[in-house]
Amino acid sequence: MPSFPQPGSVTICEINRDLVTADALSDSEAKDTYGKLLGMVFNPVPFQSLEDPAQPPPASNAAVSQPKGFGMITSSLKHIFLPNDIDLLPEVALQGVSWHQHKHILAFISGSNQVTVRDYEDSGKEPCILTSESQRDVKVLEWRPNGGKSLSVACKGGICIWAASYPGNAASVRSGSASFLGALSRGSGTRWTLVDFFRSSHGEQISALSWSPDGRYLASASYESSSFTIWDVAQGTGTPIRRGLGGTSVIKWSPTGDYFFSGKFDGTFYLWETNTWTSEPWSSASGFVTGATWDPDGRMVLLAFSKSSKLGSIHFASKPPSLDAHLLPVDLPEIISLTGSQGIEKIAWDASGERLAVSYKGGDDIYKGLIAIYDTRRNPLISASLM
Repeated sequence: MPSFPQPGSVTICEINRDLVTADALSDSEAKDTYGKLLGMVFNPVPFQSLEDPAQPPPASNAAVSQPKGFGMITSSLKHIFLPNDIDLLPEVALQGVSWHQHKHILAFISGSNQVTVRDYEDSGKEPCILTSESQRDVKVLEWRPNGGKSLSVACKGGICIWAASYPGNAASVRSGSASFLGALSRGSGTRWTLVDFFRSSHGEQISALSWSPDGRYLASASYESSSFTIWDVAQGTGTPIRRGLGGTSVIKWSPTGDYFFSGKFDGTFYLWETNTWTSEPWSSASGFVTGATWDPDGRMVLLAFSKSSKLGSIHFASKPPSLDAHLLPVDLPEIISLTGSQGIEKIAWDASGERLAVSYKGGDDIYKGLIAIYDTRRNPLISASLM
């Protein structure tokens, strides 16, 4: 029988399958357990949106919550672009928080037009706030792999690319880019420079981002468009790729770069091999794909669907560039029966492939807001046991 944290307590960390809880994040237990293992404690990041100075700052755990207004779509858009897709957008696991892959740096959406960056390695410094005239209606953000401190931010009309600047070593703006770039951040920590802006072809709201693992290419998509775009970041050029109809809900590059996944709001999804960009179409009777996450080897991808309490796993039958694959269900019955939840909300798989986090919609008052942690094995099919 799984153990549940007491209502009001906070889960600090996992140590050898044991989940350590405390009454608050500031408790000494956090420093005595998590801090000793990692060498630091990730303190909460209070923030206040610059767009509304009168608004009181959120609770101390706001860094991992959706800021006010996040994910909301203006009603005027409903009469212009793909109305069904706009209504369904809140169901998608938009990435409003992003950890740097190699450093203790957190970036999160802290207002409709602003992003906050907290560098835990830059001790004693306040978080930096990234704002720009080009950065409007932020929906998603993601750190660039192998790109130092470089952050992509999906906005209305395009993508902002921010990079860290240091005294005597300012981040360089791409040659030929618009003159409005180069805006600096606010805060006492590392300075950040807007080094590039990739403009979407028809001014769409960018609602999905995914970097290639080498950091050379950036994929972007919109619920307003049936195509996604592959950007050559060094050149600043984008190539649109289109399959099917309807807006795009999810895109996700595999960790090896050999494959690419895209899902649409009409329930169809596609597996691509990235050498020739050919694809195989799939369809689902369980609604549209709301979340996708690859295993570390890029040989399988886990999918969450809008109308299912089960995950799906796509397993490739042979090596790249083959698209021969099989879709199998991954049953996670324990939480559904114990909590009375209404299906899967978001999923995240850690880089080792050994831990899977799943959050759920609804549930009764006691269990609402819980995140289930599963121990996962891949031999060769995936199996998950609730921790």
